[in-house]
Parts: sequence; structure tokens; C-alpha cells
Amino acid sequence: MGIFGRKRREPVEPVRRGRHAAPEPDEIDDEIEVEEPEPIVVTDGPFDISDMPEDQVPRIDLGSVQVPVPDGSQVQVEMDPAAGGVRAVHVVTPVGQVTVSAYAAPRSGGLWQEVGEELTEQLRADGAKVSPGEGEWGFELSALLGDVALRFIGVDGPRWMLRGVIAGPQSEAAQAPAMLREIVRNTIVVRGDSPMPVRTPLPITLPDAVAQHIAQQQGQQA
Repeated sequence: MGIFGRKRREPVEPVRRGRHAAPEPDEIDDEIEVEEPEPIVVTDGPFDISDMPEDQVPRIDLGSVQVPVPDGSQVQVEMDPAAGGVRAVHVVTPVGQVTVSAYAAPRSGGLWQEVGEELTEQLRADGAKVSPGEGEWGFELSALLGDVALRFIGVDGPRWMLRGVIAGPQSEAAQAPAMLREIVRNTIVVRGDSPMPVRTPLPITLPDAVAQHIAQQQGQQA
């Protein structure tokens, strides 16, 4: 369901840049490391909450991620009736629908490469034409599934992995990757300090105004 659109940028209150703190290791991660790796530091986006930039980028706060909403875009919330919660939040742009998700990851990083390889096999099994490649953050994946063009991007951060995907018509496939990179680059991840199993999706929470709007719509439908 469509929640709100964005026609022009409006200023937001600037925030202070925090220092990047070395993350604690996941207690549930069962990897045995002989030598402690250096913490992964993200400085040019996407950003950990401890390194969030002082900028005027408008973002929707979804709890675990703060996702930018470019001009001319609209936010849609996909509910999960079975679980009674939010399944995903999409940013619908003129060139495709963007979905950004964050997951718990090991401190050593490398989760996106594993997930990308699994995703490649899954898409091929579904009959998609898949084209792996390299991009700004390393491995990227393009796919054609029927009339839909897909582009996947992943970034390994400090104890989190961020995955972004844009889905749109083949006629917009040339412009879609730039839009996806813009949204991924300006996303802020809020991992939290709690131990989580690797690959656990970080929870999504809706802003109060959006949650109330959905509740009213559901009440009217009932």
C-alpha cells in the first residue's frame, strides 16, 4: 500500500558525527579465528549509525535502517498477514522499486559474497538470465526474470550486511543501477549491540505516523 510520496527535498535537523566504536564479536557466531581481524569501518556509505553523516538527505527511519527517499519517490509498506507484522518497506522510484534490508553478520565480514553466490544459483533455478559482475562495493548481480529487470548490491559493514535490490521494467534497466547505488550509499544501519545469529534480518519498525495510517486502513477494511 502506498503511504506517502515525496515531491521535493526539505531540510532536516543536522546530527553530530559519532566516533566509530569497535564492535563486540557475535556470541552466536561459531567461527574460530586464530588472529583477530581489524573491525570493518564504513566511511563513504552506507553508514553505520556511529558514523552517520551531517547531511540534508531525507530518510525514513525504519529502526534498523534509515533509508533515503529520493525526490519523486513513494514509500510502500508490505505487511505480513500471517505474522502480523511488516514484511518489507519499498521505495518506489520512477525507474523501479528499491528494497533495502539489513542482516546480522560476523565481525570478519564476507557474508555478502556467500549470499550473492546463493542468490545467483536460486535465480538461475527460477529460470532467470543472470549476469554477475563487479561494482562500487564489489560483487553485484543483474538478472532478467520474465519482463522484470533486477539488480542486487550488497555491502559488508561492522557486524551487519546491507542488501539492496531494484526491480523494474527492462526499459529502465540502464538507469536503475544508479538509483539503487544512490539509495544504498546514503542508507544508515542501526545494528544494535545484542548478539544475533548470522543472517538474522534486523527488525523493521515503522514511524508512528505510518503505523497509525496503516492501522486506520486496516480498520476500515475490516
